[in-house]
Amino acid sequence: MKPLRRARNSPPLAAVASGSTALHATVVEQIGLRILQGHFLPGEALPNADDSSEMLGVSRTVLREAIKVLAGKGLVESRPKTGTRVRPRSDWNFLDPDVLSWRYAGGVNAADVKELFELRRAIEPMSAALAARRATPAQLAELNAALDEMEAVGDDGDRFAKPDLVFHQTILRMTGNELIGSLAALVETALVMSFRLSNDNPEGQRHSLPLHRQVAEKIAAGDGPAAQQALLVLIDNAEDDVRRSVENRNKRRKEHAS
Repeated sequence: MKPLRRARNSPPLAAVASGSTALHATVVEQIGLRILQGHFLPGEALPNADDSSEMLGVSRTVLREAIKVLAGKGLVESRPKTGTRVRPRSDWNFLDPDVLSWRYAGGVNAADVKELFELRRAIEPMSAALAARRATPAQLAELNAALDEMEAVGDDGDRFAKPDLVFHQTILRMTGNELIGSLAALVETALVMSFRLSNDNPEGQRHSLPLHRQVAEKIAAGDGPAAQQALLVLIDNAEDDVRRSVENRNKRRKEHAS
């Protein structure tokens, strides 16, 4: 049976505050990352509670609560006599923001990028069309404020990410649709993953500003179809940026390994 050691790209438990909430969240992350990164395969049993508690340095109570959270995300199931096993991949809730984040925490390939942007296309362009019909003056002002901040920091990819996130989430809120609003956390995770995958662009993100501006202008004009198309073009260009970044990153890894 594989030992339940700390997952790659995640902090050691000792570095986490001793508070039960922080410790519980870290245990969830440690096990979740290992499952998503393939250290534990579907159908495979996790180490028993005693071994896992000792390896992670946590109580059985903390471990038990963490397993409940992972079960709620569709990753594991616990049964008497057979213990805790990883569920089939088809049962995993990839729409859960944590699961989505863990999935992209390791290496990323072209297929991963494609699926990430397919998700964005399924949500954001239609949201822009609804926003064009329903946006309030206050929301339009918030959208333009985010755009102004993006223009001010366009050459700094790290600083650009925050107002860019506000820009896209404002559009979701503009729809006035509570069901779409409930997708905010999911879209936030997808956007953060997009930013992380493209943050080594030496040119920053200034090249995307005209496309963002066009989206804002079409929404302000109340032109739903044009707003939808503008946001679709923005996503297409963002995918091209991320794909190039991932290809370059993977190429450097291969060169370094050789």
